Amino acid sequence: MEILFRADSVEKRFVNHLALDNVSIHVPKNSIYGLLGPNGAGKTTLIRIINQITAPDKGGLFFNGQKLRPQDIYRIGYLPEERGLYKKMKVGEQALYLARLKGLSKNDALEKLRYWFDKFEVRPWWNKKIEELSKGMQQKVQFIVTVLHQPELLIFDEPFSGFDPINTNLIKKEILNLRDQGATVIFSTHNMGSVEELCDHITLINDSRTLLEGNIRDIRNNYKANTFELEYTGESEKLDELQDHAFEIIENKKTAEGNIAKVKLNNTRSGNDFLNQILPHVEVRSFKEIIPGMNEIFIKVVGESVSNIEQKSEKYLTKS
Repeated sequence: MEILFRADSVEKRFVNHLALDNVSIHVPKNSIYGLLGPNGAGKTTLIRIINQITAPDKGGLFFNGQKLRPQDIYRIGYLPEERGLYKKMKVGEQALYLARLKGLSKNDALEKLRYWFDKFEVRPWWNKKIEELSKGMQQKVQFIVTVLHQPELLIFDEPFSGFDPINTNLIKKEILNLRDQGATVIFSTHNMGSVEELCDHITLINDSRTLLEGNIRDIRNNYKANTFELEYTGESEKLDELQDHAFEIIENKKTAEGNIAKVKLNNTRSGNDFLNQILPHVEVRSFKEIIPGMNEIFIKVVGESVSNIEQKSEKYLTKS
């Protein structure tokens, strides 16, 4: 797995606040990498460091195996959560200006802008001021100027903010297209559904520290709890009677088509063993393992982290 960008043991402190504490990320080339965490976790600080807006106090940053250099900023596209378009400037004039700042010639910039403005259906607003556009239209313009110079690394911080569902799907499709065309994406969001839909790898940060990093499929499988969803017909009471030390019924409810139960097996019991036990008594319509979603994992891991911090604080206060 070839790494396009990595940050090694990055630390950043602001006055008395430790924003990043020994944080590392390894972003594979041609992947979508989720940078996750609650508000105040340190995500935006790390993004600003990658964009060389601020510098780390400790740690190393590497782009394509080489130490990150000031000129590498031309190989990065950054869409910040707080958008920064000039309200009084005309749309086309501003887009052209920002494209030139990224190193494009005027002719190349105009050609690419025409393509993207037509694709996103914003060409009629070329001579309008930014303040005359809806928030969603402004977001489209900001997205365009972020990707226009075809950077190797794209950083999107809450890219769907301000979009309706139709335009959200449009942006999602374009992010996937950009990855398929060779770009690498760092994607920061609170929407765990989008993380599961788009991301290949993630890092979860909380309270300035890395809590979780890796392939999203591996992470979800690592948090499995040997829990299954059973859809069946027959007497739900009979399933309750069969319950023993080998399995526990967490939930058992009737539906219009039959019954659905959530069942937890002990670590020595396989799904086949369980089915062999119940098949003489109920008719099984479906049986599938429950793989936890990223939202569930996010809440669990962050919750455990907060609990550990609180326990350490209590011990410190007790000793004091």
